[in-house]
Amino acid sequence: MKTECKADFVQLKGKTYPCTVSLTMDLVGGKWKTVILYHLKDEPKRYNELRKEMSAITEMTLSLQLKQLEKDGLVARAVYGKKPPIKVVYSLSDFGKTFIPVLDAITQWGNQVVSEHGEFVQASND
Repeated sequence: MKTECKADFVQLKGKTYPCTVSLTMDLVGGKWKTVILYHLKDEPKRYNELRKEMSAITEMTLSLQLKQLEKDGLVARAVYGKKPPIKVVYSLSDFGKTFIPVLDAITQWGNQVVSEHGEFVQASND
């Protein structure tokens, strides 16, 4: 029997899922969550640093996704200072760091797909 099929359902933090794959996709699925985790993989970053590195994401989406990743325990948010301008830094939590091997595998697979079936394209500087 597959591990993810040991029971009819799995639960985490009061939420019930049909399998561990569904649980994982709830935590890191969607267009941006994994990309955000990738950008935090090597070092903590401020919000504006993340925005610069992911220029295609809207401010609202980045903010919402960071809040969700923090709520789910994958990202830690540290606030420095008590009055504006305060400094807020995002980093992978210890739980988030357990996802690094998956991020590395996704990156490697994506590079392989592009190398074999696509192309790497440089942005034009008009």
